[in-house]
Amino acid sequence: MGALSIREVRKTYGHTEILKGIDIEIEAGEFLILVGPSGCGKSTLLSMIAGLDVPTSGSIHIGERNVTHLPSKDRDIAMVFQSYALYPNMNVAQNIAFALEMRKVPKAQRDEAVQRVATMLQIGHLLDRKPGQLSGGQRQRVAMGRALARDPKLFLFDEPLSNLDAKLRVEMRAEIKLLHQRTQTTTVYVTHDQVEAMTLGDRIAVMRDGIVQQFGTPDDIYSRPATRFVAEFIGSPAMNMVGSQRAGEGLSARGVELTLTAGQRASLSRCNGAELIYGMRPEALSFADGTGAGALPGTLMMVEPTGAETYATVETPIGALVARVPGRVRHAVGERVFLHWDAGNAHLFDAGNEQRVA
Repeated sequence: MGALSIREVRKTYGHTEILKGIDIEIEAGEFLILVGPSGCGKSTLLSMIAGLDVPTSGSIHIGERNVTHLPSKDRDIAMVFQSYALYPNMNVAQNIAFALEMRKVPKAQRDEAVQRVATMLQIGHLLDRKPGQLSGGQRQRVAMGRALARDPKLFLFDEPLSNLDAKLRVEMRAEIKLLHQRTQTTTVYVTHDQVEAMTLGDRIAVMRDGIVQQFGTPDDIYSRPATRFVAEFIGSPAMNMVGSQRAGEGLSARGVELTLTAGQRASLSRCNGAELIYGMRPEALSFADGTGAGALPGTLMMVEPTGAETYATVETPIGALVARVPGRVRHAVGERVFLHWDAGNAHLFDAGNEQRVA
């Protein structure tokens, strides 16, 4: 049995089913990300792991213990919330030590724990300050320090960075990753940000409408998305999707033949659906000179420079496609251009059930 086992967990409120049979198991020391759009059920699932809510059916195990109906205080967990949840009348040291004090931990041990986590999080100079005197990033460090001081079996993070500005979010993301590398505590982290999911997680559960659409490593999720939803949700910019029809042994979109590898053709022959979705990651597209086979003509509609790379939107006979190219684009908006794509990095999905074909 893993460090955390979630077995066939369902949750119903009235006639509305929020979670529809969740099965997840992670090993000790793993960093699990629960990611998905608002309303997908990820925070509801985290609440049940934390003991703040009870499943309608199914079970949750932490290690060997069935904790499905245990109160939070008996689960040996620590949680970091989006809202920090610090006591405004206590200074930083008191906030960090509070949970230990409630557990009757001797003062000498409490002081030692406060100094340990303060050093780890580089907040030793803030111990005498009140939360109102701290920045958002400092408050989040204190909230993490309060969780760390307890040395729990399981860390739970509920969108802890969503209240921070972009620069601070990147810094705190790195802090959390380093923190996990140092402590190796099993962690469950909820976010709607796919960049956080890809950079932090050992494994990711992509959720939609109360169902885990795919559970795997970041590389699995990105390189072999199980559904069209996963393919479009993970990756920035989103994967280009082109509606396609069978054309002999291949595929065509609006009369344009789409390039397929031998493996994709073999998968296509086993697919029952007549209509498919042909997916191309933006980085699989590049500008071509128009002389080679398979060059797709189009008009450059928009250029979005980001520094090291540029997002270019091109209107083509098969629809608007976004290319992610290194450096700057030399073409001008409105100019006729040609695109080439790498068929080896293309993805096929059944248009009916949206499941991966190849």
